[in-house]
Amino acid sequence: MPLAAVTEDAEGAARAEKAPDAFRTIKEVSDHLDVPQHVLRFWETRFSQIRPVKRAGGRRYYRPADVDLLRGVRQLLHGQGYTIRGAQRVLREHGVRFVQAVGRGEAAADAPSPLETEPGQDPSAGEPERNAGADTGRAALAAALADLKACRAVLASLRLPPEE
Repeated sequence: MPLAAVTEDAEGAARAEKAPDAFRTIKEVSDHLDVPQHVLRFWETRFSQIRPVKRAGGRRYYRPADVDLLRGVRQLLHGQGYTIRGAQRVLREHGVRFVQAVGRGEAAADAPSPLETEPGQDPSAGEPERNAGADTGRAALAAALADLKACRAVLASLRLPPEE
């Protein structure tokens, strides 16, 4: 058996046997969250709360709490449609523990406002019952649309027939 295969098998076994409270490398976290490593580094620049331990040579090691926070940020951004700014607001208003709970599936953030979602995304997609205020707004818009259609019909009846 080639030496590379033995080394890979030993590394895989070591990862499988790692204690739940052990530090994780950026590769392990990247694989676990299904997010590229460069995205994790980018999130560190945008979320000051993400602070992995850095060893010699700038090597990053993530604590279990860091992994929970990253999982929560991923859920806010990818799962619930928040923008970076919207996720930062959730972190600021609700705190790190709340976002960690979101990552563990123990809590859920409110549906983002349209300013906190990416253009073209429906912020209430999949969760219409959560945002009762939006239903009231939609009803008001529907009533206004009906009024506008009635106005259009009145204007159309007042229009002169085309001259021939």
